[in-house]
Amino acid sequence: MKLLIAGLSLLLAAALSGQEFKLGSKVGDFTVSDLQGRAVQFSSLRGDTTVVMFVATKCPISNGYNERMDTLYKDYTARGVKFVFINANATEPAQEVEEHRKAHSLTFPVYKDPGNKVADQFGATVTPEAFVIDNQGTIQYHGYIDDSLNTARIQNQGLRKALDSVMAHQAPPVAETKAFGCTIKRAKKPTT
Repeated sequence: MKLLIAGLSLLLAAALSGQEFKLGSKVGDFTVSDLQGRAVQFSSLRGDTTVVMFVATKCPISNGYNERMDTLYKDYTARGVKFVFINANATEPAQEVEEHRKAHSLTFPVYKDPGNKVADQFGATVTPEAFVIDNQGTIQYHGYIDDSLNTARIQNQGLRKALDSVMAHQAPPVAETKAFGCTIKRAKKPTT
């Protein structure tokens, strides 16, 4: 019964948040901002295989994955995968995101999601949270990078397995895992 209630709560939350892009659905074009405030279309960033990853500057869990995210970025961009790292936190301005990127020697660009519209479209709730999109624009994987913040306890590298499968034009062995981290600090929506 608890699982049924939890499942219904998640469905309701997704419906209320305006989630458009779900596991198995196509991802339409969307707009993020570079750290100078210029609009960037997803269509200009995507590739045959694309990872959309929601990240943060202040979240200790997201920060605990900084090195792993950078390694993933280096390993898979060399194999043609495109990455779109997005900071949707209303409490973390672009300047802070750039300072964080430099302070942690991250080699990947990070985009802002003003008003967390893109996070809402994906139904993203935590940082880090990953989505793998195939060459048809369909979400094939949603969830964690791996199953433990502590590298000694990792048993499942969900994102790597999903990427390897999608790049081989196969379905991931597990399409959805439970992303864990800090909640995305959403912008206050105007009341009507």
